[in-house]
Amino acid sequence: MSIHKLSATALVTALAMGGIGTAVTQGAARSFPNCTALHRYYPHGVGRVGAHDHTSGRPVATFKRSNALYRANRRLDRDGDGIACEKR
Repeated sequence: MSIHKLSATALVTALAMGGIGTAVTQGAARSFPNCTALHRYYPHGVGRVGAHDHTSGRPVATFKRSNALYRANRRLDRDGDGIACEKR
């Protein structure tokens, strides 16, 4: 068997088994060290789906909604309203 046929066989086998080039990224939400770093990517903060800003003024409604992203940064939610680093 030639090296080319062997390589092709190995490639087909690896692809069938889910090997080469398959990276699973679901569930891996990025955690930020502080609100300044989070605001570089999400200027209005991140919150759970369905969360509402608890404020006496106009509530923040433009935050990124993602349960996984919120869970990864929950410690940055100082007022416990389900939105981390909310900002107008």
